Parts: sequence; structure tokens; C-alpha cells
Amino acid sequence: MFSLTDNRPVILTGDRTTGPLHLGHYAGSLKSRVALQHSHEQFLLLADTQALTDNAHDPQKVQRNVLEVATDYLAVGIDPALTTICVQSALPALAELTLLYLNFVTVSRLERNPTIKTEIQLRGFERDVPAGFLCYPVAQAADITAFKATVVPVGEDQAPLIEQTNEIVRRLNRQIERDVLVEATAMVPAIGRLPGVDGKAKMSKSQGNAIPLSASSDEIRDAVRRMYTDPDHLRVSDPGKVEGNIVFTYFDAFCEDRQFVEEMKEHYRRGGLGDVTLKRHLEDGLQALLAPIRERRALYAAEPDYVMEVLREGTRKARQRTEATLAELRSALGLFSLT
Repeated sequence: MFSLTDNRPVILTGDRTTGPLHLGHYAGSLKSRVALQHSHEQFLLLADTQALTDNAHDPQKVQRNVLEVATDYLAVGIDPALTTICVQSALPALAELTLLYLNFVTVSRLERNPTIKTEIQLRGFERDVPAGFLCYPVAQAADITAFKATVVPVGEDQAPLIEQTNEIVRRLNRQIERDVLVEATAMVPAIGRLPGVDGKAKMSKSQGNAIPLSASSDEIRDAVRRMYTDPDHLRVSDPGKVEGNIVFTYFDAFCEDRQFVEEMKEHYRRGGLGDVTLKRHLEDGLQALLAPIRERRALYAAEPDYVMEVLREGTRKARQRTEATLAELRSALGLFSLT
């Protein structure tokens, strides 16, 4: 692994450990992480503590999915020699930083955060929102600043969380009259959230509309066959609509032959391209993409001791980084010390 003196840009990203990852994760983040590990000092956080903010009723679900998500990382090509994979709950400095930062943000500011407001409505919390969920932006600020990350990949809907992180950074730096903490820039992917195969919502395992990275060839075939196209495209000869057509959304996300995709779009629009042929092309592409990932995943799943060692080593390195930031900030704030 790279040393603590690595001078490349620092990037922090990760996933909640609530279930194995799927094609939506691959399109939105995993593919870019594999590339970014060669140009950035990359930390991947298995966010099990964050997952508890709305899964405290089922901590076993969160616990058992730590290894599942880590296995997915390795299967898609995350290299532990290039990327530090670490477990959030095993980094106590993050919890202490969160507690410190809570003194520098108000409840009203947290309630105004657009991301949190939306998520509260989606989950139907109303006024019964768990305090940990409401304070999630502060915990994320602790995660980002503990690693001194300058780049944080997020979806467009998550950008307000980075804005709030930088507000906390600026307030702390003004308090201590020097720049101990660094601001981060949101990296918004070109591809937004991938819709589920039903076309009605984002891809989600809980909604039964996801294609997991471990999907069998039969599962992939079935998922593609169920995909929504154009309800008015009744005959092969009929002109078809590309916009809102989930099959073309998937082509845009996964097919690197842009000329081929554009030619299919034009053919579909003018008529003469049937949905069966269209879906067969997509299935061929997804089968080719997922087959090697599925095979590698099976190999890593059969070696849980190796995956655990990757997590131990990555978390050890992450602990060094986060505790150094905490010590620096405690000293700058003038907090009492027994040493």
C-alpha cells in the first residue's frame, strides 16, 4: 500500500453495508473507482455505522454485509495495493470528530439540508426521525475531513452534504485561526442513478428491481426481458421512442461503442428495430460484463480469511490517518490532554 506521505489527491468514497452491490453501483461509482485508484490516493469506507442510522432494528443485516460489499469491491477490480478499504465502525476517531463537529452546527441547519429533508420524507419519519439520521451530514463531514479528502464522488442529490461539510470546515478553521481541515470538492458522475429494470424507481435490491453483480446468466436474461421499452412500439416497423426507454438508458450506461448505440437509436426511432433484437444486444453486453465479475466474486467469497485480512490492513492504515487528523485538531482547539 502507499505510504502516508503519498502526495496524490485524496479521494474518499464508500457504501452503506446494507446488502450486496448491483449494476446501479457499478455504473454510478464502482467503475470510476477502479480507474481513480491509479491517479488518486483512494480510501473506500465500508459505512456500517452510517447504515445503522436507519437499520438499528437489524444490526445483524449491517454486520453480515460488511464482507459482502468488500467482496464486491475486490470482484470489480478494486486493488487493495492501490486502494485502502476500511471499516467505519473500527475507526474511533470518526466518532470523536462527529461529536466535536456537532458543537459547530445547529439543528435548524441540519433540517434545512435538502438531501436530509428528502430522505426524511421518503422514509416517512416525519418528527420521529432518528437523531443519528438527522446528524448524518455531520458524521459524513467527520469521515471526509478525517482523511483530509479533497475529492468526494457523490450523486447530484448528495452534493448538499459536501456543501455542509465545507461549512463545518470553514467554521472550525476560523475558530482555530488556521487551516487544519481542508475543503472537499464533489465529483458528480456523468451517469446519474440507474433506474431499476421496472423503470419505476432507482435500482434497489429492496424493491426487487436490481441486477446484482453476482447475477447468474439466467437472472440477467430474465431481468433484461422484463425491462420497460416503449409501450407504443407495437410492431417492429413502428417508429419507437428512445427517451424514457430503459433499455437505451442501460446502453448509455454500459456500452462503450457509442457509434453502435447511436445507430440503434436512429434505427429504433425510424422503425424496423424490434424490442426482442434490442434486448438481445443489451443482454449480450451485460452477460459479457458480469460473467468475469461473477467468477472473481465466487473466488473471493470462497476465501473469507483473505477478505478479512484486506479489511484489517486497510483499517489499520485508515486508523493512522484519521487519528493523526483528530490529534491535530484537538491540539489546535486547545482541548485538555493527559499527555
